Amino acid sequence: DVQLQASGGGLVQAGGSLRLSCVTSGFALGRAAIGWFRQAPGKERESVVCSHNRDGDTYYADSVRGRFTISADNGKNTVYLHMNNLKPEDTAVYYCAAEPRGNLLQLWRGRSGHWGQGTLVTVSS
Repeated sequence: DVQLQASGGGLVQAGGSLRLSCVTSGFALGRAAIGWFRQAPGKERESVVCSHNRDGDTYYADSVRGRFTISADNGKNTVYLHMNNLKPEDTAVYYCAAEPRGNLLQLWRGRSGHWGQGTLVTVSS
């Protein structure tokens, strides 16, 4: 079974940094499309960043470009979201996701993939 377990959320001041982790199992991380999504209170889920782990092709939401970076450690089966210069509008529950067949666009559009439970990030002003 594909499983994803996200962690690392918490409370941080605006301008601060945070790193989320997502431990994965049940598929070959090195060939997958991986990504992070978020859902703020009262809003729909949005794509934050998605990347093809082997090819390196990456999609970023305009709101996080230049501040957030996705990376993966295949040896640890872990995906990371590095978040810098956090803003109050980044407050949301963050979810990691993976598309084991490597279909990056389908993952980015939220049409395919497996999802982990969320981790809450709160950015205070």
